[in-house]
Amino acid sequence: MLMTTQDEFADYEIAQTLGLVKGNTIRARHIGKDILAGLRNLVGGEVNEYTKMLAESREQALDRMVSQARILNADGIVSLRFTTSTVMQGAAELLAYGTAVKLQPKNRRP
Repeated sequence: MLMTTQDEFADYEIAQTLGLVKGNTIRARHIGKDILAGLRNLVGGEVNEYTKMLAESREQALDRMVSQARILNADGIVSLRFTTSTVMQGAAELLAYGTAVKLQPKNRRP
């Protein structure tokens, strides 16, 4: 599945717009990770525990969005965006969304 944050692809034209597709996940913090993150906050540096958690969340949200696009028989997704929101203290939603499209190669003349 081709995906871009742009409104179009350089080598393809949009033949049909299929509609909005989205995927989300909600993740809660883990007390063990909070303790490690708190210690890391004292000495500085990257909080690897949260970096990994957020990377996994993005991948899961993307996978769910792509699954929706495949149901629509899409070839690509344009205008891909991510957003987050707090659901409750210690839990956040990560949402991936974009527009599913059918693509066809652009006719290029030398």
